[in-house]
Amino acid sequence: MNVPADLFYTEEHEWVRLEGEVAVVGITDYAQHELGDVVYVELPQVGDHVTQSEPFGVVESVKAASDLFAPVSGEVIEINAALEDAPELVNNDPYGQGWMIKVRPSNWEAERANLLDAEAYRRLIEQE
Repeated sequence: MNVPADLFYTEEHEWVRLEGEVAVVGITDYAQHELGDVVYVELPQVGDHVTQSEPFGVVESVKAASDLFAPVSGEVIEINAALEDAPELVNNDPYGQGWMIKVRPSNWEAERANLLDAEAYRRLIEQE
């Protein structure tokens, strides 16, 4: 499984990358592999507020539907509209074109402590 060292992770298998003042969010390679072929992604609206560890959307695959959990709190400033017509991007490129939302974090410094680094996330998925 691909676990990039420059990202932070949740125990629910989302990732987050801080790009300046914006947090980019998606699901991990492990998560997309476990889900199977993604067929639909339900995302919040631009302007919505997400809360760390709370659901912000749903990803549906041929196997199951799963909630998406926010790795950080803040305002949604962009959604990946390409996923509406091409949800398979989540499978093909989970850390690139398969990103889901961009958030303006409200408390990145404090909330980062609740996230896993790459090494801790690798240990988590090895136990599953």
